[in-house]
Amino acid sequence: MSLEGSTSEGPLLIEREGAVETLVINDAPRNRMSLEFMDALEAEIERLADDPSVRAVVIRGAGEENFSVGMDLKQLPKGIARLGSPEALFDQRLRILSAIENLPKPVVAVLYGYCLGGGLELPLACHFRLAAAEGARIGLPELDLGTVPAWGGSARLTRCVGRDHALDMILRAKKISGPEALSIGLVNEVWPIGELFQRARDLALELAEMPALAVAEMLRCVVGASEKSLDESIADERRAVLATMGTPDQREGIKAFLEKRKPHFNREAE
Repeated sequence: MSLEGSTSEGPLLIEREGAVETLVINDAPRNRMSLEFMDALEAEIERLADDPSVRAVVIRGAGEENFSVGMDLKQLPKGIARLGSPEALFDQRLRILSAIENLPKPVVAVLYGYCLGGGLELPLACHFRLAAAEGARIGLPELDLGTVPAWGGSARLTRCVGRDHALDMILRAKKISGPEALSIGLVNEVWPIGELFQRARDLALELAEMPALAVAEMLRCVVGASEKSLDESIADERRAVLATMGTPDQREGIKAFLEKRKPHFNREAE
């Protein structure tokens, strides 16, 4: 992979390939989500929302052992002291994951090794999840610690896989494999670890080639649609139709269809 730019140190590494930015949790092999990582992630997600040159995002851990074991629990007292209360600490996490979920560009999470606690809650806020065919241990095992998910995990997991699967995973503190996650709809695809990272980049590059405004409008329509009435969702879709009518990408799409060729979108952003 040839990168146009990258950071080489810090809790969050940033890599760039074309219109795709990869965010790397830089704490191998466990890739704990430290206070410093969460601060850096929040700042970068805020920046990405306003950067038209980035049209898709990949989130992964450093190395090939684990995506993330979740929050660095040793930092819990420090985090509470820094932000003033447990509520403020967890509010920051909820705010960051909501910003990822509502980002107007698709986010692909790469799950492998341990994906536990916050290491699953973050991917649940992403729009696509790809998992390793072997070695993945995916779950919300907080009940083993005498507590419960705190970053929206129970809500997002239930919306993703349904009540029965969510209860089975959470109440039994289960850690499931990539193929098991695929079977219940928790991930979109499963790949051998040797192919997983390239597949995630290829998917992000494919998504980045789609018309950016149309992608953003569909993300806005589909994310959270389960919380709206059918009429509200149809109204959102109508607004998306009107927003994309007459745009350069729409004209290019129709022209390419009539000329029987692949469309070339996002030229105005290049």
